[in-house]
Amino acid sequence: MSQSRISKLLNIEHPIVQGGMAWVAEHHLAAGVSNAGGLGIIAAANAPVEVVRDEIRKVKELTDKPFGVNIMLISPHSPEIAQLVCEEKVPVVTTGAGNPGKYIDMWRENGIKIIPVVPSVALAKRMERSGADALIVEGSEAGGHIGEQTTMVLVPQVVDAVSIPVIAAGGIADGRGMAAAFMLGAEGVQIGTRFIVASESIVHANYKQKVIKAKDIDTEVTGRTHGHPVRALRNKMTRQYKELENNGTSFEELEILTLGALRKAVIEGDINTGSLMAGQIAGLVKKEQNCKEIIEEIISQKEKLIKQ
Repeated sequence: MSQSRISKLLNIEHPIVQGGMAWVAEHHLAAGVSNAGGLGIIAAANAPVEVVRDEIRKVKELTDKPFGVNIMLISPHSPEIAQLVCEEKVPVVTTGAGNPGKYIDMWRENGIKIIPVVPSVALAKRMERSGADALIVEGSEAGGHIGEQTTMVLVPQVVDAVSIPVIAAGGIADGRGMAAAFMLGAEGVQIGTRFIVASESIVHANYKQKVIKAKDIDTEVTGRTHGHPVRALRNKMTRQYKELENNGTSFEELEILTLGALRKAVIEGDINTGSLMAGQIAGLVKKEQNCKEIIEEIISQKEKLIKQ
């Protein structure tokens, strides 16, 4: 068993956390990752509380290992889900899109480990002061909603600024990326894009193939002008979005264009007008494997490079 603080904190074999990807991170994938020795995550996203409760219970049927729930704090359902994770005795919560401060005492009282996702040093320090147990430090190489700093630049600065353990995220898909993150001072990694193509993932085969066939330059960031940057694989939808964005279309109008686009991609396999969220590392992902194969391959490669 790895001796990193993350492994000990989360009671997992390998310090690998699966990304909380909306529509993608549901009970099949979360249980697959947890059973393989990592930390599987259910993405609550904008789902109503009963849907999330059902997902949590389904994970418990598939694994007796620790798992987590990612709570998107801007969701109107987040107050109920913050309470739900206590009722369901979820071991770990990761958070994004907001400040979890008002829930931290309640979660701590219920023995929940709290790991916010942060895109900056200032927010990392604030979350440590608020009582976070660890931090997921995510660089702009990641898929989905992103910040401006790269993983390579951000991780060591956060490591120097806080005393709690850091999990590096963004642009990591193999043992070399994990070893690099550990050299920067991280004690765990979060991986999203490679798990999109896991055999346990419910993502439509069309979407998986787009990730597998992606080249290094095939992702694009939309929404920068409105302060809501999102990274996805280039397709008809991203081209249309960029064109409208460059012509000064309002954020509200652009939101209508992308309404339901992630579900279209994940569930329906619409690779033209769906949102194919993926990180820049998609160009490194070349095959579908199960979660156990993915994690074992990453750990084996990492351990050949560093013993930690």
